[in-house]
Amino acid sequence: MLKIAVLALMGSVVIALVNQQIQISRMAQELDNIEQQTRVQDVKNDQLRKILEDESGQDSDYMERYARENLGYAKAGERVFITYEGN
Repeated sequence: MLKIAVLALMGSVVIALVNQQIQISRMAQELDNIEQQTRVQDVKNDQLRKILEDESGQDSDYMERYARENLGYAKAGERVFITYEGN
């Protein structure tokens, strides 16, 4: 009877360890994905920072267009019309 109890305990410990390893593996993969997203965002931030630091003004048109098209910005007094196309 004692052997059965010890085997059952050892089995449950092994199952718990396997489950923890699976969780650790999933979390490590999630961490890798988040770190990759962070690296991509860092590159985008650096590009935008360079544009902001550019004193020639050549990229100010780009920034204005980006702000209008992607961020929904508009100049003061300007009206923005949003159209929704149906099927």
